[in-house]
Amino acid sequence: MRLWPLPWPLPAALTWLLAWALAWVLHQAGAPGWAVWALPAAGAALLALMPAVAATRWRQVFVAAGFPVSALALGQAAALPAWLWLVPLAVLLLAYPRQAWRDAPVFPTPAGALRALPAHVALPPGAAIHDAGCGLGDGLKALREAYPTAQLSGIEWSWLWWAVARLRCPWARVQRGDMWAVDWSAFEMVYLFQRPESMPRALEKARREMRPGTWLVSLEFEGRDAQGHAHAPHVVLTLPGGRPVWVYRLH
Repeated sequence: MRLWPLPWPLPAALTWLLAWALAWVLHQAGAPGWAVWALPAAGAALLALMPAVAATRWRQVFVAAGFPVSALALGQAAALPAWLWLVPLAVLLLAYPRQAWRDAPVFPTPAGALRALPAHVALPPGAAIHDAGCGLGDGLKALREAYPTAQLSGIEWSWLWWAVARLRCPWARVQRGDMWAVDWSAFEMVYLFQRPESMPRALEKARREMRPGTWLVSLEFEGRDAQGHAHAPHVVLTLPGGRPVWVYRLH
């Protein structure tokens, strides 16, 4: 669901407007000076992490920095200690630690995106399914809808997204760590929603670790090897709007 179905940079402008409105409300309520400026800055940083607001890392930085920079430029927060303006940066780094920069940013799996998967991939009850890079848990929720009896697990490097996914998906085993360090040999299916640059590594890992007859499922991006050769899918499902779900059977 898009919270702001508006063209860029209107979501950024709305975020800054909300931050200034919150600062005004806090000021009118007699909040301490640090709260008047630090809380709107942190709120803008959290909104910047939402794909509907800022879909790329540079846009996230742009959105998160807008309120602090404008407050300083207007001289409204000159008396505050400089470290307070590190709060938005800290929020971004918590969500996107350096180790995770090579992987995909958070793009949630649409609700119902995997609903048609069981018609093409029959898994036994209790099958182990893993979401590699589970983000906020949307992929886990879609997998649970498709395979309600499966044993679901996910892994996420970001502390912030890991905590959110654990709260949203208490029925799944959600770990914090490097998705590439997990051994995929125990899974009947591995699901991922990464980026094109990650797919050769994912395909090579699946071929090396997963058993014949198991499944690799990729939303949006085709499985290609390091030379750019496409791996023949078992089936390609098409979501409303034309987004593909690539389904591969390991041999």
